Amino acid sequence: MSRKIKINHIRNIGIIAHIDAGKTTVTERILYYTGRSHKIGEVHDGEAVMDWMADEQERGITITSAVTTCRWENTEIHIIDTPGHVDFTIEVERSLRVLDGAVGVFSAVEGVEPQSETVWHQADKYGVPKIAFINKMDRIGADFFGAVEMMKDRLNANALILQLPVGQGEDFTAVIDLIHMQQIHWDEETLGATYHVSDIDAADRERAEAYREKIVETAAEHDDEIMEAYLSELPIDSEKILAAIRKATIDLELVPVLCGSALRNKGIQPLLDAITGILPSPVDIPPIKGTHPRTDQIIECKPTDSAPLAALIFKVALIEGRKLSYVRIYSGTLKAGAEVYNPLLDKKEKLARILRMHANKRERVDSVGAGSIVGVVGLKDSSTGETLCSADHPVILENIDIYEPVISVAVEPRTHADQEKMDEVLAKFMTEDPTLRVRNDEDTGQTILSGMGELHLEIITSRMQREFKTNVNVGKPQVVYRETIAEPAQASAVFDKEVAGQRHYGQITLSMTPLPRGTGNRYASEISPQDLPQVFLDAAQKGTVDSLESGPLMGYPVVDVEIRLTGALHKDSVSTELAYTVSASMAVKEALTKAGPFLLEPIMDVEVFIPESFMGEVIGDLNARGGKIESVDHKMGSQVIKATVALSRMFGYSTSLRSATQGRGTFTMQFSHFDRS
Repeated sequence: MSRKIKINHIRNIGIIAHIDAGKTTVTERILYYTGRSHKIGEVHDGEAVMDWMADEQERGITITSAVTTCRWENTEIHIIDTPGHVDFTIEVERSLRVLDGAVGVFSAVEGVEPQSETVWHQADKYGVPKIAFINKMDRIGADFFGAVEMMKDRLNANALILQLPVGQGEDFTAVIDLIHMQQIHWDEETLGATYHVSDIDAADRERAEAYREKIVETAAEHDDEIMEAYLSELPIDSEKILAAIRKATIDLELVPVLCGSALRNKGIQPLLDAITGILPSPVDIPPIKGTHPRTDQIIECKPTDSAPLAALIFKVALIEGRKLSYVRIYSGTLKAGAEVYNPLLDKKEKLARILRMHANKRERVDSVGAGSIVGVVGLKDSSTGETLCSADHPVILENIDIYEPVISVAVEPRTHADQEKMDEVLAKFMTEDPTLRVRNDEDTGQTILSGMGELHLEIITSRMQREFKTNVNVGKPQVVYRETIAEPAQASAVFDKEVAGQRHYGQITLSMTPLPRGTGNRYASEISPQDLPQVFLDAAQKGTVDSLESGPLMGYPVVDVEIRLTGALHKDSVSTELAYTVSASMAVKEALTKAGPFLLEPIMDVEVFIPESFMGEVIGDLNARGGKIESVDHKMGSQVIKATVALSRMFGYSTSLRSATQGRGTFTMQFSHFDRS
């Protein structure tokens, strides 16, 4: 299939928002109006195209980032529908890494909610230009201007209103387009597929002109030609205003704001016009930079089909047991059946098929050029965050941050047949999800699954049973602790044994000092290679570092300690690497027990969003859990309580919060740091 679309007619966008702001509903409407789906799927019916996993349909939330392609006029739009739940932060992070622009969807009733704030700041981190869509204008309590103020206040966004709603709540009937100064009405009979443009009602004219004036002033600040015309009071062409807004948005100086009601099929076509007219194509943003794997030289990957290949795998999914890698092509062309090079693994891989994605449906293509996002089948060893390039022009694109898991459950197979399947399935899940960790507890023989939150692990175990028919018993969630020390200590250990007919001798002395919280571990040696051969020094370092993996209290990793190798004894002919590895390990274990070891537990940043009348009860509950209240803010008729609480005290909190607030409270929780509880 040859390339039919120019790179400047491509938009790679993500739809980002808090749970329940209507992001998947917005995506469903986009697919319907662009002709990608012939029926509107609703989240509440479990029929949304983008939420295709059984767990997504049952819970009515998005878990995995679904990728789809659609066309609006002559522009090809690749949409990544990202999850809004904090447990799936990594899905959002991966998606933002490969996007050129984003649409932030906010509820007109709740405004900027805690998780939309988190995702918005993640988008800021990657320098992603954004437009905002204030959704649910038809809901009772909708407040368009309140939501815009919250954007300015909480997101530090320079929001520019491009549309005004006509009516709010049940009275919401139309949208005023301030750029072209016209009113847009949608037909209920055609599910909003047809709409009419008319003059602005006389009652709204004055207000519309005032907001139009603000748009012209803002455009003038970013464009000298418009500034001259504005000062001379000359008429200014709408397209010129739009071009100035587009440039300022791409430069991250503005966030244009639109409004509508996705569920009532109002406001989606102008949103599509804004995506194609305001958000950047791959050529409108600076070329991505990578490094040469051997020389560390900076390489700029230009977004053209003729440049050397540079593509990033940003997600790996297992669909029907087959590995599907989602790839963003930054430069060059990807061809089906061709060989690609993975510089991180120093391996060549063969692409079996290239698929243009539509949620969980796919269409085969022969080749794709720069700017595209596609699914690739046939990569055996390459995984998330790795680069595909040509062997002649190797480049490593920056990796994706991986989060440390904070919560664990024990899983046990019910039958012997399930044991074999379980190991295989967990290996597949780890390929798919870098935030998932699996280890075997040698003391209990259990398989321990660690992830980002209770919901994350619940979904994993549910998928094991549903998709892979693996029956497992799941233990209660356990907190993933760390261990550290309270005071300095010194220790010495000798290993002098005969193993398999050979004598092994090594003696190590070391000192151990506690470091400030969050510093990590440090290792240093005061012994020169003249006193102890380098090969034995390396063996001692290995023994030291490995032994910090398991602390003396409960076997959790030891953090925030500095170990210095201060002495060693060496005997010719009997000293061996094994002896120094073991003696260093023994010395570390002894020093840890002397140094006053104690547990550190994950402390979480918690944000609770509640109606004012429930304040006392909710704060009382947080205090009872040993939480520290950081701040209480009033936002649009609700209270936002920010607190830090030990994770171990937060189990079952969602149930407590629901019962304390008659189901109206929501909260988000994110790992902050490890500390003494």
